[in-house]
Amino acid sequence: MRVLFATPECAPLTKTGGLGDVSQALPAELRRLDLDVRTLLPGYSGVMAGLDLRVVASINLLGVEARLLEAGHYLVIDCPQLYRRAGGPYQDAAGEDWPDNGLRFGLLSKVAALLGSAASPIAWRAQVVHCNDWPCGLAPVYLNEEIQRAKTLMTVHNLAFQGNFAAPLVERLGLPAHVFSMAGIEFFGRMSFLKGGLVFADAITTVSPTYAREVQTAAFGFGLDGVLRQRRDALIGILNGIDTEAWNPATDVRIAERYDASRLEGKAVNKRALQRRMGLAIEPGVPLLGSISRFAHQKGIDLIVAAADELAAAPAQLAVLGTGERELEGTLRAAAARHPGKVAVRVGFDEDLAHLIEAGADIFLMPSRYEPSGLNQMYSQRYGTPPVARRTGGLADTIADGETGFLFYEEKLVAAVQRALAAWREAPRWREIQRSAMARDFSWAAPARQYADLYSRLATRPA
Repeated sequence: MRVLFATPECAPLTKTGGLGDVSQALPAELRRLDLDVRTLLPGYSGVMAGLDLRVVASINLLGVEARLLEAGHYLVIDCPQLYRRAGGPYQDAAGEDWPDNGLRFGLLSKVAALLGSAASPIAWRAQVVHCNDWPCGLAPVYLNEEIQRAKTLMTVHNLAFQGNFAAPLVERLGLPAHVFSMAGIEFFGRMSFLKGGLVFADAITTVSPTYAREVQTAAFGFGLDGVLRQRRDALIGILNGIDTEAWNPATDVRIAERYDASRLEGKAVNKRALQRRMGLAIEPGVPLLGSISRFAHQKGIDLIVAAADELAAAPAQLAVLGTGERELEGTLRAAAARHPGKVAVRVGFDEDLAHLIEAGADIFLMPSRYEPSGLNQMYSQRYGTPPVARRTGGLADTIADGETGFLFYEEKLVAAVQRALAAWREAPRWREIQRSAMARDFSWAAPARQYADLYSRLATRPA
């Protein structure tokens, strides 16, 4: 089975969120199942520097000269004018979207389609093109015009990001005029990369079963719920896994002391280390709540800010790591200033501190308003740090309320935290919750088998 895994990011070469982790871990697990999976990436500066690449083809697509490079299981589009820039995959250093993102990711989609067609410029040709999020959404649209083509799978990691652009881009990207319609890629007068993928792909997956149901509702569909209801027979939710080697408290070199379910006293050492690192009072008898998140409304960080005074009075400590909206960064810093030694905030990305928070916190907070999959709630359970999370998306699919963590929906965040604190004060019950959480299997083994089965069904299905 030859699968092209097309993605705009892949850790550790380039990453802005969970998609980068998925793009690293899932193809690796699929190769363990003897699938021939190649990962297609844009040639960002970090990608070019991180791989020993060789040229395998020269291509001219969409009026752009580029080269196709290869390194092991990676295929990279080398086009310096589009990809080699300071900043991130989607935005410049100031946080503004690149103005030519339509062309940048139109080229990514076009190359993905090329590698799944009879015109593939290399001997290898995909049987299935697996497209991830809106930057790859036009690949199924391009392939729909081919007689001999790979089957296509569109995975939605977050429906809120859709890749919507002005209508003239349709012609610039060489798309046939007939696809710009309500039944195609047209979306409120603009063109939508993601809608194109949802309409034209042979199958659609979301990153959790609950999210697959939620996106078919007006509350979570971001205007595309009607399209997804129409395509519900092609839609399936497959829960993401995590890298159980990188996130393993028994072997983690980033934490103060390693431990497992039979040696939970190691968490106390990590708690002290976290308190020192964050400038919190060294108080083993006070519960420590941790959070690692993008500071955005979706993630419910404002709920943590609103609860900070009440949590500090519980009493409890709060350690928060992340970056995002400046206003939320400011309100978090203000909460820390009001409660020195009780509330601490670090703005930025720090992998070592992220691991220490998972290991050293007693309880993990994840009050996302919606969460397609989520990874930190799985890391937390693996580290014996029961999460308090909203009953939505992948959070609902991975946390057993009262058994491995605590879920809330209509009740306030603070009420759910109080339930968790009541359990924390009962040491035997808390140990049982921790050990139940640490026994969960969140590896990629089962999800990879589901994807492999889906690829097989797609590849053998008549056009």
